[in-house]
Amino acid sequence: MGYRNRICRGIASSSIPSSNPQKPIQLHICRPSASLSDMDVISSPGLYPLHRCKTLHLVRHAQGVHNVEGDKDFSNYLSEELFDAHLTPLGWQQVDNLRKHVHETGLSKKIELVIVSPLLRTLQTAVGVFGGEGYKDGINVPPLMVENAGESNRPAISSLDCPPFVAVELCREHLYRLIGGVLVLQIDSDEDNLWEANYREKDEELATRGKKFLNWLWTREEREIAVVTHSGFLYHTLSLFGNDCHPSVKSEICTHFANCELRSMVIVDRCMLGSDPATTNYPGKNPSGLDLPSDVADEKLSNDKEGK
Repeated sequence: MGYRNRICRGIASSSIPSSNPQKPIQLHICRPSASLSDMDVISSPGLYPLHRCKTLHLVRHAQGVHNVEGDKDFSNYLSEELFDAHLTPLGWQQVDNLRKHVHETGLSKKIELVIVSPLLRTLQTAVGVFGGEGYKDGINVPPLMVENAGESNRPAISSLDCPPFVAVELCREHLYRLIGGVLVLQIDSDEDNLWEANYREKDEELATRGKKFLNWLWTREEREIAVVTHSGFLYHTLSLFGNDCHPSVKSEICTHFANCELRSMVIVDRCMLGSDPATTNYPGKNPSGLDLPSDVADEKLSNDKEGK
């Protein structure tokens, strides 16, 4: 489909918890409204061809040690030592709770791909939630996570019976640029273009990177994708959306995520930029003979009679 410089899509959402809004780009969220006042804001539901939609399951990482220290003193978030923080014991409990949820709801069977920021706290969260069961000796596949990775005191996690995982630099948190990034998957080149000494990425730059990430995401062939990333990245990216919908729907999109919160959203290609063919549409094939809609058939019959 090729890379696009402009995103021209909508995101519709459903969630688990939330907490605070901001600014958007071009979005169409339409839901059946529960009251007349709602109907004043949203005139009618919208329809989009299924093959022009993707479902995104967006997850913020579980509690990391940087969150604990940042609550004590916000300046700790700028600490180089905490840049690649690992999860806390509470964070691992949050991971276990979300893992239970995605299995009980059947979501774990629907996800075709897991995209994750290449920082340790997001990798631990993604693997803990969406990875295979405990790794056993003698299995001839590499584990997704080795035993006690990042001081986790957790057993190794298997890569069996789970979707593929792809770590992507574009969905990393605010870039503090104190150290070079983990080179995992660069979208445009093999260089770490996101690194620049002694410079913290501005919020608007983060939002631009988020838009670029969504453009790239649209080129993936998978239709149901989990993205495990960071609070700032999610907030500033999603705040590009939501102005043209009911305030309650906007608040579902444009609020900060809690640790290990999951929200499922639909991204819609409304600009005919996509080229993927529909896989479930069926044109309707009948034996021979006319098969006209009734109103067309009535008109044709009437015209035939007048012509006699």
